[in-house]
Amino acid sequence: MRFEILVSDRWTSSTANWPRTVGTAKMGDSEAVPNQPITMDLTSRTALVTGSARRLGRAIASGLAQAGADVAVHFHSGTEAASQAAAELRDFGVRSAAFQADLTDPNQISRLFAQLEDSFGRLDILVNSAAIFESTPLLEISVDEWDRVMNLNLRAAFLCTQHAARLMMKSGGGKIVNIADVGAFQAWPAYAHHCVSKAGLVMMTRVTARALAPEILVNAIAPGPVLPPEHLTAEELQQLAEMTPLRRLGAAEDVVSAVLYLVGADYVTGETIVVDGGKLLKT
Repeated sequence: MRFEILVSDRWTSSTANWPRTVGTAKMGDSEAVPNQPITMDLTSRTALVTGSARRLGRAIASGLAQAGADVAVHFHSGTEAASQAAAELRDFGVRSAAFQADLTDPNQISRLFAQLEDSFGRLDILVNSAAIFESTPLLEISVDEWDRVMNLNLRAAFLCTQHAARLMMKSGGGKIVNIADVGAFQAWPAYAHHCVSKAGLVMMTRVTARALAPEILVNAIAPGPVLPPEHLTAEELQQLAEMTPLRRLGAAEDVVSAVLYLVGADYVTGETIVVDGGKLLKT
């Protein structure tokens, strides 16, 4: 699978002197042609994708590896899946290793970034993808349930951002992409804690983007019906697709393309890209 994005201008900021190519010409060369498909070149860059042993996080890690980045695969449980993911990424000719950490534990987050620095020596890209998606009626959400969702979906992303920013500053800056959700903009009664956590992540994106500029750019992506829960029936999936103006479900590649765009964009920060097939237009 090959991911391509479009560019219309050259990178000018000191935060993003990262090599990119248009055909065989590097961006910045006189022969480079704007508005042409390009292949992102992240050679010599290191990325950490939290929750990347499975599903969307794994697809994002794969997209970054195909672009040439060394990738740290984070996982909470499932050592075999994480090891397999790292091995698949190494097939692209990059370095990759799996790192275990319970991101609801601040001490384990600190350990994760210490191990990452020891192994890779630097960090250029962080994708905060790890999250849980739980359904509980509003009046039945317990304190423990609330804290579990908030601690992983929001607090962990904030603490990872802090650690990543300190590490990125050592090499001049970097890019952070938070994976939010259209639930940040909609009121889902059975998912109150999830919606609040993702709305908080969107605001955290804006605040950290302002605080960390100009060295570090922070953006978010809010997927809609992409990789829906596996327990849904074919009829339920079709109903979900019909809720979007595009009349289809999204794929992991749709989100990966958005991640690569934000990693390559040098004049976008504090923004949230909604990748939902237009679903929010119908609400």
